[in-house]
Amino acid sequence: MNILLIGSGGREHALAWKLLQSPRLRKLYIAPGNAGTAMLGENVPLAASDTKGLLSFAQEKKIDLTIVGPDDPLALGIVDLFEAEGLRIFGPSQLGARLESSKSFAKDFMNRHGIPTAASKTFTTSSAASAYVQTANYPLVIKADGLALGKGVIIATKREEALGAIHQSMDLGLFGAAGRTILIEEFLSGVECSLHALVDGKSKLLFPDARDHKRVFDGNRGPNTGGMGTISPSGLLDAQVEKTLERMLFEPLLRGLKADSLPFRGMLFPGIMLTEEGPKVLEFNCRFGDPETQVFLRRLKSDLLDLLEATVDGTLANEEPSWEERSAVCIVLASGGYPGSSEKGKIIQGLTAAQALDPDIVLFHAGVVQEGSSYYTAGGRVLGITALGATLQEASQRAYAAAELIHFEGKHYRRDIGVGIRTI
Repeated sequence: MNILLIGSGGREHALAWKLLQSPRLRKLYIAPGNAGTAMLGENVPLAASDTKGLLSFAQEKKIDLTIVGPDDPLALGIVDLFEAEGLRIFGPSQLGARLESSKSFAKDFMNRHGIPTAASKTFTTSSAASAYVQTANYPLVIKADGLALGKGVIIATKREEALGAIHQSMDLGLFGAAGRTILIEEFLSGVECSLHALVDGKSKLLFPDARDHKRVFDGNRGPNTGGMGTISPSGLLDAQVEKTLERMLFEPLLRGLKADSLPFRGMLFPGIMLTEEGPKVLEFNCRFGDPETQVFLRRLKSDLLDLLEATVDGTLANEEPSWEERSAVCIVLASGGYPGSSEKGKIIQGLTAAQALDPDIVLFHAGVVQEGSSYYTAGGRVLGITALGATLQEASQRAYAAAELIHFEGKHYRRDIGVGIRTI
């Protein structure tokens, strides 16, 4: 098969790495890709948002299946565009993708279909939002309604912080169009985890659980990022909790998609907070998570292409993938300044030594470009160091050993990913 993979991050490098293991893969194109994907297939200089350009390329190259990695092209309606031309593509329709591209849309969907979530209010003017937080109970969570690269969430512990967040988002345009509408939610206490599930409109196929680490500093301190590292399994879910999540979340979700006529064939992963009152959904994402994908695909033993095709074809009920029993840990190495304005153009050293350290370690490139024989930083999250181990502690030790061999100016990373966590 000829495959077109859309995206340029660590998630796409991991997807390309796993797709390359399929005996049915003939040719892999990645648009636009990165230095890592260039080792696995042919990078194509087309932006993920160039939906018409990607369509023309897919038609020219006779692409059998297109796989959408990031959220932006889904929100732009790339799936609708491809399907209108008779091309097979993995991902939800533009309407289905609104579960991620509009948090207010998702909140209405959850409330309408009985999916537990935090209480919230939606605001379209800063004056109304500011008036609301004057008398609200704290802490509060303030969210940009649209797509903000995982950074549009601010936890305000007092009125001044809430007013500042509203001003930055709605008046100063910190998150662009995504922050012109905001949600103000109750703060949920508990432990966060995420579940991924392929959904073909009729059935779901749950992936193993994982736990992302959003805050930039150890101990979950500092601002939110796109993700500083992941572990799988999370150490939080046993069989009983998973059954509860299926009953309270995925069953009403599938019913809701059908009732609302939302076409959805792709990956759906909700962020979940395990509270004393039970699990509640923080938000929906309508594509593979990043960096969750890196740990999932290290643990997936089956052919990824089979699962993606079954999702597109509506035959997920026939799939029974096999998974590694070993644990996986991904450590994200970030550029100086991240999650704010990040430094670029810093030479990266130690990649060969880190990769050669252990066969259970794989380096997934994200913000990396190659010039000649040298590699340079080109984004906020630079690399995902992903390792397998008999335990989370063993996987974590391997990943950190590799991380310490890699050097670039401004490098920073969390040192508590998978440390001191026990699996159930």
